[in-house]
Amino acid sequence: QVQLVESGGGLVQAGGSLKLSCGASGNTFSFDAMDWHRQAPGHERTFVAIITSGGRANYADAVKGRFTVSLDSAKSTMYLQMTDLKPDDTAVYYCRKILHGRAYWGQGTQVTVSS
Repeated sequence: QVQLVESGGGLVQAGGSLKLSCGASGNTFSFDAMDWHRQAPGHERTFVAIITSGGRANYADAVKGRFTVSLDSAKSTMYLQMTDLKPDDTAVYYCRKILHGRAYWGQGTQVTVSS
């Protein structure tokens, strides 16, 4: 059974940085794509960044140039390096794994950016 666990969230001042991790277990680290989404209070969950098994990455316009998604296959972990954080980045961040048409979600990690 696939399990995803996010970590690395916290409270940071505007302009600061955080690095989120998404550890995968319960299966070999195989996937079609993995991505990050976020959900702010009172808002729908939205796409943040995606990386394919071939290493191709893409980003939402709101985070392009500030966030970087990466993989460490040896650690079965995906990362999201977030820099120049803004109060609008405050949300619960979720990672997702897509494999053979199925999606698996983590439980989320809270990121709070103070002004």
